[in-house]
Amino acid sequence: MMLMVMKKQKQKNITLVKHAGRVLSLFMLTGLMAASFVIAPFAQGATIEELNQQIQQIQADNSAKQQSVNQLQVQASSYQDAINQLQNQINALQQQIQANQAKRDDLQKQIEAAQAELDKQKALLSESIKAMYVEGQISTLEMLASSKDLSEFLDKQQYRSTIQEKIKDTLDKINALKAQLKEQKTQVETLLAEQQAMNQQLSDAQAQQAQLLAYNQQQQAAYTQQMQANNATIANLRAQQAALYASYARKSGVVSYGVGDAGNGGYPSELANALQDSIIDNWGLYNRECVSYVAWKEANNGAYVPYGLGNAADWVWRAQAAHIPTGTTPRVGAAIVWESNDGLGTLGHVAYVEVVNSDGSVEVSQYNFVHGQFSRMHVPAYDVAHLSFIYF
Repeated sequence: MMLMVMKKQKQKNITLVKHAGRVLSLFMLTGLMAASFVIAPFAQGATIEELNQQIQQIQADNSAKQQSVNQLQVQASSYQDAINQLQNQINALQQQIQANQAKRDDLQKQIEAAQAELDKQKALLSESIKAMYVEGQISTLEMLASSKDLSEFLDKQQYRSTIQEKIKDTLDKINALKAQLKEQKTQVETLLAEQQAMNQQLSDAQAQQAQLLAYNQQQQAAYTQQMQANNATIANLRAQQAALYASYARKSGVVSYGVGDAGNGGYPSELANALQDSIIDNWGLYNRECVSYVAWKEANNGAYVPYGLGNAADWVWRAQAAHIPTGTTPRVGAAIVWESNDGLGTLGHVAYVEVVNSDGSVEVSQYNFVHGQFSRMHVPAYDVAHLSFIYF
């Protein structure tokens, strides 16, 4: 029964090893396929909108890679669990092996003791046979003559017979015990062979799981490296965007100042200190973007800001759809909007009006006019004249 159970467990472990090999092959193929996607180099001389599209493409790729990393981490946990379970089985089996080895050694000692007793009894039997042989050379008349009486003669005969039977009986018992001990030892050795084979199967399965885990960790590292490279590319694209914004500012007479203000215009630190576009704020907008800052600024001043206004270029018509007043007259507290035809790309730009000057120019606070940073800016009257305002 024990051997049958061990064989079933052995077959189960063989199946586990084969399955681990299939999973490894499939996982390696899947990993290579997942890692084969590469973002195309960004075009030199691209517009703000084209740069933004490339940034969004890379961010989407990073998001997909992060999902892959998350899945790999779940798989890595399952591989580690399997390794731990296999190790527990190996430890338990090793204890059984050690117990059976001790039992085998004990049986061997019993066999040796039985053999020693057998040799002793054989020696006694040999001596008895010799004595009977010597006495057998004496005739019955001589034995009778040497005995005191007939009773003594019969006692001698009975004694010799009793000794012979006792020694023979002892020999038979010892031989039976020795045969039984040898049979038990054979069974234990067979069991040990099965257990050692199973132990090897478990070790092989554990090695397979360790290989899967190692490859999994390599894939995680590769994805992380790719995401870091993507982030570096995004930073480069952001720098190009900032240069285009600065070029626009110079051409239109806009003066930017206050870049890198430690207070970020009051913009919440959890949004200001996080990686740009890594958090979606309370209005469904990415952090450290112009739209997120103005939505927060208006709401912080008690105004109602609808959820999901989207890109700055869409703010005017979406505000109108939400029955929020719009117009072309600058007011303190209004949102000033550069739409898609205002020279800043199809996404547009939005800022918060802090001051309206007597000459019609305005002072604004904003985010991401200069590469994801807070800044203040003077917008001259001739620019203000053709821009739109939203009165939250």
